[in-house]
Amino acid sequence: MRWRRAQRWRRGLLAVLVTAAVVVPLSAAARPEIPAPAPVVLAPVTAATLDEAYAANRANAEEASRMADAHGDRARAATDRAMAAPSRHFLIFDGRGSGRTAEVLGDLAHADRVAVLVPGSDTSLDTYDRFRATATHLWTELNRRGGKITATGAGTGGAGAGASVDTHSDPNLRTAVVAWLGYETPATISATVATSGRAEQAAPPLREFIRQLRGIVGEKARLSLLCHSYGSVVCGRAAAGLDVDDIALVGSPGTGADTATALHTRARVWAARGSDDWVGEVPHVKADLFGTTVGFGTDPISPTFGARVFAAGDGGHSDYFAPGSVSLTNLARIVLGETSEVTRA
Repeated sequence: MRWRRAQRWRRGLLAVLVTAAVVVPLSAAARPEIPAPAPVVLAPVTAATLDEAYAANRANAEEASRMADAHGDRARAATDRAMAAPSRHFLIFDGRGSGRTAEVLGDLAHADRVAVLVPGSDTSLDTYDRFRATATHLWTELNRRGGKITATGAGTGGAGAGASVDTHSDPNLRTAVVAWLGYETPATISATVATSGRAEQAAPPLREFIRQLRGIVGEKARLSLLCHSYGSVVCGRAAAGLDVDDIALVGSPGTGADTATALHTRARVWAARGSDDWVGEVPHVKADLFGTTVGFGTDPISPTFGARVFAAGDGGHSDYFAPGSVSLTNLARIVLGETSEVTRA
């Protein structure tokens, strides 16, 4: 039976490879490169210089908007223009190609709890509003549960990664959420989505971003990494030695590691899947095809993986951050440090 499942998985992967060989080159050729300025080069950002970084990245987004508009791409120009608004705050902005951003929601300079979201496939500047909505839903839930909404501006820092003491939210907690689009995500229908290549490319910039973020918020802030879909593969590749308190994998196809221990992290590792998530139908195996390892191995919600499995309700693959959902409630509890209140699956 296991052999038959593996055979079906291999046939499915071959179909993906064939489809990608035809569809992806055509879709890539259909859209010319959109001109944009190089990202601004900043000195290491600190809590005191956050406003300067935000202003520099807004100016870069404004210039990107003008260049996209002159190029005739009104949709990208509108996206860039929206990102240049005074209310937006970016630690990273690069309007070239599919785009790279790290947007801050909340007062990062004084945050006690910080969540970093890592997205999955088909996330780019062209689909960014969808990703930002998930970050907004999380930040709203964090504040609803006890964090204090403050003016966005320029950190403090985290209980040691892996600490076992629960910290319950209080009315004075300040929270921040960072939507990190720091890599070129694979297309859902492509060969790359079934391999770890993009994740391996993304891991070094994610590690560096977390290092810089810790420098901004300090050691007393609690840092959580929330990884969705292919983003969990990225987090799996970056996890070793990462200075975060919690890593949550939702809708994960696997991390490439056989166990949570094999991630070599001191952080708590959490995992969840909604009952209507199609990822549950994907065989969690690894196979060698044409000299390339395809698939990501052990299911993170399986007992053998060893993560802390939490309830995600009956949502689908895109529902983990839906307002009022079981999964969003539990993710907020993880970020706030209310680990004893997280409902288990």
